[in-house]
Amino acid sequence: MSSSPAPSGTGPIADAAPLSLCAREPHVPADRLVAEMVPPPRFDSVRFSTYIPDPNQPSQTEAVQVLAGFAAGLDGGAGGSGKRRLFGFGKAPKKAPSGPRGVYLDGGYGVGKTHLLASLWHATPAEPELKAFGTFVELTNLVGALGFQKTVQTLSGHRLLCIDEFELDDPGDTVLVSTLLGKLVDAGVALAATSNTLPGKLGEGRFASADFLREIQGLSAHFRALRIDGEDYRHRGLPEAPPPYSDEQVTETANSTEGASLDAFSPLLEHLARVHPSRYGALTDGIRAVCLTGVRPVPDQSTALRLVVLADRLYDREVPVMASGLPFDQLFSEEMLNGGYRKKYFRAISRLTALARDAGKLANSR
Repeated sequence: MSSSPAPSGTGPIADAAPLSLCAREPHVPADRLVAEMVPPPRFDSVRFSTYIPDPNQPSQTEAVQVLAGFAAGLDGGAGGSGKRRLFGFGKAPKKAPSGPRGVYLDGGYGVGKTHLLASLWHATPAEPELKAFGTFVELTNLVGALGFQKTVQTLSGHRLLCIDEFELDDPGDTVLVSTLLGKLVDAGVALAATSNTLPGKLGEGRFASADFLREIQGLSAHFRALRIDGEDYRHRGLPEAPPPYSDEQVTETANSTEGASLDAFSPLLEHLARVHPSRYGALTDGIRAVCLTGVRPVPDQSTALRLVVLADRLYDREVPVMASGLPFDQLFSEEMLNGGYRKKYFRAISRLTALARDAGKLANSR
């Protein structure tokens, strides 16, 4: 990941006491939840032109060309009527469009699927409010916050919905989202997605398109799978987490860093249970560094999955995390790391480890 610059305002004395995530209970209006469905800040500037294909992998160049053409084809004019014309809707708007009206980016780690998905969002000729970009988890959280019908109503006016990291490890959520996507396809919304691999197939082959198309069942005809070859980083292992700091170092850094939060780890985990995951982004509003004391193993799977979402939001916003206690690669039990959600936990460890490395700049600036 790209390194974040150390927040300004670091020094011997901060202007105010550190903030606390546990003291925050954000109430996020529905329109903000939808408005925030845009590519993460780290992908603000990516474009097809900034994706550098591997000359030894012609499928990467082909993917850029196909996606650029797909984006250009979404110029259906403003409003729902334009979308209906684009997708062949006339007097029978509920008839499903014929032919592929979605793209699925299929490839191993490190080939730039999210870069390309975000580039598609940026290249699609529509106002930002007519395009949505989010992870599978963010989409399910949106349904949880708004309700199914309200989510359908809200997203049906969009020209494009991009779903990064479509989850194939939760049958219930997969059915929910597949049903939602069916409604959106009927409304003329174009779709684009990437996905993870199924839990039992992390070491079997490199591509997941067959799994993805099977899991979304009736929607498979609406997707064209784009295979993106490249070096597979699946077996490279996790980076070693940096050693934790002492409680005193974490507290001193929080007190001397403008915009830093300071929380004990266990109370924070309890607080996350009281805040809907769709609000975790708002929970971090204005936070420029997260300081945690007493990091310990996560006690149960529900708590672990909430922490995964928080880690994703912090990583998206490039917020460094400084912690005492155990290193982040000891957060999850062996049972969790060998279970059905292990892909999520490995991702959280990787992202928190990267943010912990960024936090080294905070300590060095004191």
